[in-house]
Amino acid sequence: MKAGDNGRNSVRIYLRKGVVPYLIAAGAVGVTGLIFLPLTGQGNYYVVSFILLLVVSLVAAFMEIGPVLLASVLSALMWNFFFIPPHLTFQIDKTQDILIFGMFFFIVLLNGVLTTRVKRQEQLARDREDRTDALYRLTRELSRAMGFTDILSVSVNEIHRQFSVESFFILQDGNNGLSPGTGITGGPALSQEEKDMAVKAFESGIPAGRFTAGSGNTGYTFFPLIGTKLNPGVAGAKLEKEFTGDKNSLWEAFLTQIANALEREFLGELARNAKFLVESDRFYKTLFNSISHEFRIPVATIIGSIDTLQSASHSEDIRQSLYNEIFTASLRLNRLIENLLNMSRLETGRISARMDWYDMNDLVNKVTEDLKTELEQHHLSVSVAEQMPLVRIDIGLMEQVLYNLLFNACEHTPPSSEIGLEVTHTGGEMRIMVFDDGPGFAGGSIRNVFNKFYRVDESRTGGLGLGLSIVKGFVEVQKGTISIENRKEG
Repeated sequence: MKAGDNGRNSVRIYLRKGVVPYLIAAGAVGVTGLIFLPLTGQGNYYVVSFILLLVVSLVAAFMEIGPVLLASVLSALMWNFFFIPPHLTFQIDKTQDILIFGMFFFIVLLNGVLTTRVKRQEQLARDREDRTDALYRLTRELSRAMGFTDILSVSVNEIHRQFSVESFFILQDGNNGLSPGTGITGGPALSQEEKDMAVKAFESGIPAGRFTAGSGNTGYTFFPLIGTKLNPGVAGAKLEKEFTGDKNSLWEAFLTQIANALEREFLGELARNAKFLVESDRFYKTLFNSISHEFRIPVATIIGSIDTLQSASHSEDIRQSLYNEIFTASLRLNRLIENLLNMSRLETGRISARMDWYDMNDLVNKVTEDLKTELEQHHLSVSVAEQMPLVRIDIGLMEQVLYNLLFNACEHTPPSSEIGLEVTHTGGEMRIMVFDDGPGFAGGSIRNVFNKFYRVDESRTGGLGLGLSIVKGFVEVQKGTISIENRKEG
């Protein structure tokens, strides 16, 4: 007996197996005959045939073919025995009564059989609709799932909703192998025998465990998840009884959809990893070539100058010029090393701000003095607010910030160009602005200037593309913000 169907609003009750349906069918016909027995001998026995036909139709609406056939035969015999003259005998005297009885018997049988068949077709249609709805719901939820966790959560919930079965999944380890000890998701603790069954199902592509050959001592059945290019893993379920027929077909369809979703995620992850490896390799080569080039220039300058000094005697002016080249190259080499070390410290989180109160005038004077040689080729204008109070900063980090900003302006503007440094203080906040009349940033490059190793002009020698990235990191360590934009006036 089945009441309801997967939460539908209408209630359908079908009596299918056992003796009870036959007793009910016989009882319905018998009670109807007893109710209308007083009509015997009054010539109204045709009316009784219609009522018995109605009873058989009602029986057919709720029962299988066996009870319906029983009700049909009993109703025909009862109508003949009690209502068709002569009464209390199966003999029929009138030819027309024989014909009517035959027609009644045929109609009642046909009506019962057809009603049962229609009911069965209706049930099959409902079952197909239920399966279609279940698959659609699963597919929809899987398409919305993001990542393995969501896919597995949706799968477990939908399986329980449709089959009332507790399930879990064991995913492959990424190398087309199964490791039940580490890949199990949301499942029970498995014995070694059960783990071996899961591995067997994964490797053979055939279910293992309960309800299979050589089930062993386990209450779980392990189903392989088979994809088109790789097998994502194994589904485990604790079944009360083996799935058969349409239910087994729906179960296999569920596993196929889940396997496809997991396979897409695995393949997507493999594609992302492959892309990452390609980009990492390209980045490594670019970085190595860039660093090699940037280090080679100052090292070659130092070696060449020292070799020149050692090879022959020179005038004091030439010697001083060579010393200056060695010093400048050493500063450049030191700056490259400092930038690489600072970026490494930022990425590993080893930089923390040591905030204290400082005078910005002193800091500005020190930085401009350190960049005296570079700034000599430009026109520098410095503006520090007259009522500039002491500000709370990390003096070492802020010195690097100003140094890199001004050095970057010197490197990327032509000689004799204007470079400005403006420091103001409003609303309890300090604002530092460095500007120049250089060419600015073309296209969408301005969005990437704070990225590591990004250079606007890759063909231009000099620099690793770390300066502004380090500036951004140092500013944010001090709880500040930084932005960049092109000026309308250049």
